[in-house]
Amino acid sequence: MPEACTVTSVALVEDDQATRERLCASVRAQESLRLVAEYRSGAEALAGLSSRAPDVLLVDLGLPDMSGLELIRFAAQRYPQCDILVISIFGDEANVLAALESGARGYLLKGSLQHDIAFDIRDIRNGGSPLSPVIARQMLKRLRIPGREPLARSGGEDETMLTPREGEILNAISRGFSYAETAQMLGVSVGTVHSFLKRIYRKLAVHSKTEAVFEANRLGLIR
Repeated sequence: MPEACTVTSVALVEDDQATRERLCASVRAQESLRLVAEYRSGAEALAGLSSRAPDVLLVDLGLPDMSGLELIRFAAQRYPQCDILVISIFGDEANVLAALESGARGYLLKGSLQHDIAFDIRDIRNGGSPLSPVIARQMLKRLRIPGREPLARSGGEDETMLTPREGEILNAISRGFSYAETAQMLGVSVGTVHSFLKRIYRKLAVHSKTEAVFEANRLGLIR
């Protein structure tokens, strides 16, 4: 018998009707995706997310009643296994960094959505971090600023040192391997990879995989 396909639950927070309808239609068109909720405001989303979380949460930052950053922080803290993907018109560095620091694992600009959002949902569920090209260039440029010093941290130097296994996992993730691929290469379970990543996040004082890779690069912990 063929192996059953895993269905990914998706919720969307978007106040613009045309954008919301387009994204919802894209999700509904895929048998492997299931749209479980669509919210038109931050208040609606907070109420819905208080009782359940989707596998993937699509969030617009410019909501009519609050910043999408509040929702990202709420969802990331309450449901750490939920993959949060920002879809926004705001592409400035301040918003991008704030979203990633709050717990988003991907950031797409509405104007660059030339393909089906289902591809990005699959990517983020497989351990990827979808970024619009202009956002990725911003992040790389930020890493290359000459003379930029690592962020000051409290405590001893050992707090930011990664163990050999943590370094292997973060190196694999930074090279684009998914959680499942990383687990297979290192001979561990996907759950073990998640556990190590949580430790890495705590050591680097970050909240997302993308931010962990950027921070580890700045600190010279991975090559």
